[in-house]
Amino acid sequence: MGKRSWIRLHEKGGKHHEVPTHHTTEEYLDAYLKAASIEGEKDSPVFLTAIGKTELLTGNRLSRHDALRMIKRRSIAAGLSHKVCCHTFRATGITAYLENGGTVENAQAIAAHESPRTTKLYDRTSDGITLDEIERIRI
Repeated sequence: MGKRSWIRLHEKGGKHHEVPTHHTTEEYLDAYLKAASIEGEKDSPVFLTAIGKTELLTGNRLSRHDALRMIKRRSIAAGLSHKVCCHTFRATGITAYLENGGTVENAQAIAAHESPRTTKLYDRTSDGITLDEIERIRI
């Protein structure tokens, strides 16, 4: 059997949460750690700041504010809304999981939500109105 990685998350309220990584995430993280020259460095922060726009890494931990600025810059460059933020990925992940047959209970556990109602707030599966639904209107 192959390697199995887990991500340890430090969440608001001082909570810690661990989840296994998706195999694709594991591949991307491995490639990043190698490119950042921190592969096997147990005490190194995973996400590092860069020196200006040089792509040279400093060895300093990327702050949550820096991460948000980076996400916004890259979202805008990709033609997405300036409103994209870290929680956008949370909602997208939960929605994709549910669209692919996942359960709200497991999504709740993955997201470390205390209530399934919180998890349902991130569920965007019912946001799209289809033409069939509009055709139900009898005029």
